Amino acid sequence: MPSIELQRINPPTTTSTTTSHCMSLTKNTPTPTPIPTPSSTTPTNINIQRFQAQPTTRVITPVSICMPEEVLRNHIHMVGPNQCCSSVVQTIAAPIDSVWSLVRRFDNPQAYKHFLKSCHVIDGDGHVGTLRKVHVVSGLPAGSSTERLEILDDERHVMSFKVVGGEHRLNNYRSVTSLHGGGEGTVVVESYVVDIPQGNTNEETCVFVDTIVRCNLQSLAHIAKNIKT
Repeated sequence: MPSIELQRINPPTTTSTTTSHCMSLTKNTPTPTPIPTPSSTTPTNINIQRFQAQPTTRVITPVSICMPEEVLRNHIHMVGPNQCCSSVVQTIAAPIDSVWSLVRRFDNPQAYKHFLKSCHVIDGDGHVGTLRKVHVVSGLPAGSSTERLEILDDERHVMSFKVVGGEHRLNNYRSVTSLHGGGEGTVVVESYVVDIPQGNTNEETCVFVDTIVRCNLQSLAHIAKNIKT
């Protein structure tokens, strides 16, 4: 079974900037925690870091591992007073090219996201700005989601999309996924920000979304390591 570590951080109630250990936006930045080097013997590890909702808009980078600054800045989220922000880190015993071949397919997320049953590109050619409509499997509190591709960086292995419509409760959801190679393995970092639905708490929203992200990344790990290169 994968090991899960939950870290909850309560930022101050005034407008502030929260930064990763590797991007010096404020003084007295803590010592960086390096990205682990995955290998074929590395167990599947998942790290979840959450931030509680606050009454002011904040700038948050919800990751706790070291990465290049040009990649880290993509994980910076503007978090409003009724939003929550979280990140999940997953190690995968597969080469980065194999993992990226799955993650970058904006037109085929159901290849590893098993909560989705279909995807149709409704505008665009796969570049930034492309719109897709995905349909969710039955049993979840959603029917469909319209999503726009925000980032697709093949050089730095960064992909981001934003939910812009659909039948669901995760309004203004924005996700950023980055891949980091090391040896024969890959570390995947996925962060997000989303509105807290009316009638739900910050904790309930994070638990729900974290569970979906965690399951998606576990599926990605299983599929990627079986890709023949």
